[in-house]
Parts: sequence; C-alpha cells; structure tokens
Amino acid sequence: MSSNKEIIWITGASSGLGAELTKEFCRRGALVFATARRFEALEDLKLQIDNLDLNNDYNLIIKKCDVSSNDDVSESLKSISEKGNLVCLINNAGITSFKRAEENTIEEIEEIIQTNLLGSIYTIKSVLPEMISRKKGIIFNLLSVVTKKIFTNSSAYSASKVGLMGYVNVLREEVRKYNIKIVNIIPGATDTSIWSKEMIEKYSSLMMRPEEIANQIAEIYFNQNSIVIEEIVMRPIGGDL
Repeated sequence: MSSNKEIIWITGASSGLGAELTKEFCRRGALVFATARRFEALEDLKLQIDNLDLNNDYNLIIKKCDVSSNDDVSESLKSISEKGNLVCLINNAGITSFKRAEENTIEEIEEIIQTNLLGSIYTIKSVLPEMISRKKGIIFNLLSVVTKKIFTNSSAYSASKVGLMGYVNVLREEVRKYNIKIVNIIPGATDTSIWSKEMIEKYSSLMMRPEEIANQIAEIYFNQNSIVIEEIVMRPIGGDL
C-alpha cells in the first residue's frame, strides 16, 4: 500500500540536466524517483547526493528504466505507486545524433523517435490516470529550441521534439479540467554530454549550465499557484550557437 508522500519522477536522470534536476529537487527536500537506462550512473549520482550531507528529509529512489520500452515504464510506475503519490513527472530522457538527414540510418531515426517522442508519451500515459483521479499533477516536458528554429544536422531530433510539442499542447487543453499542468521547457545549447567532446571544448563557455536550468524548473514546481506557466524558452545570454 502506498503512503501519502508526494513523488517527483525524473527520467534520464543519470547525467546532464537530469542529474542536476535530481540534485536540485533533493536539495529542496523532495522525494525523488530517478530513472535512467544506466543504473551504475544512477548509483554514482545517489552517492554524490548522499555525500552532500543535505540538512533535510529528502529521499532518493533510483531504478533502471528505458523509457523507449512501455514495459519498463509500467514497471517504474508500479514501483512509484508502492512508495507514494506521483504528483510531478519531468520528461527529460532524450538522445540525438548530429547528422544530415541523408546520413541518418533508419535504425538511428527509429531510436530517437522511440526514446524522445514515444518514450515521453509512454510516461505521460502511465501517470495520467492517477493525476486525473487526484485532480492534481504537473508534467514538465524538456523540449528544445529546435521547436522554435531550424537547425541543420538535427532532422530526426527535431521531428521527435516538434512531435512531442504537438502532443503535449493538445494534452494541456484536455486536462485543464483535472487541474493538471503541462509545462514545456525549451532550452537552447546546454553544457551536457549530449554534445560531442569537440563541441564541448569549443563552445562550452557559450552554453547554459544545466544546474541553472534545474534551479528554474524547481522554482516553477515549488512556487505553484492558480496559474500555469505553459512554456518557457531559455537561451544562452549570447543567443543560439
């Protein structure tokens, strides 16, 4: 039987923005359910957070989950339900390839769409029944500035993110009556491992810091009221790369 503890589910939590989101929500005393494909990296993250010696009642639960597998997603939700009430989903898991459309293999395209688009839909579909029943919930979707601007060498990634934006924008209108908030976070270039080593070495100083984005998302969550911030675009102060 689940307790009445409120749980935040963060996908793609093993590195980059997902790891920083996990740290930030733990710093603020939340009960975080962090999932990713790489369980060893999640174990390392948990050790890092434990070593922060935070002076609060945070709790971190980690579980291996590949969001591209609906079975994995369903198993994760089952684990969450045993621990408490899911009130927040942060759809952060995502992959990309920096190739021209003519160079992308069908397998690469399928993997990107399956993870970024269908994976997010799987998690949303899994959490909606409980949120609707409780008439309470907030879903953050980590999109990208590719939804606002054309970038070459990102056709499959753009298709996945633009597709997800279309899905969640319709969803928002359908779930307003249940007091469920849909928040789209649209970041520009951010210093994470999604970029190649060469790109990081060349452009890191011009990119946003993932911990700063994590802080902004946490602010939205912990300062909720009668409004919903439907979309927030974040770019490096110098603009797009």
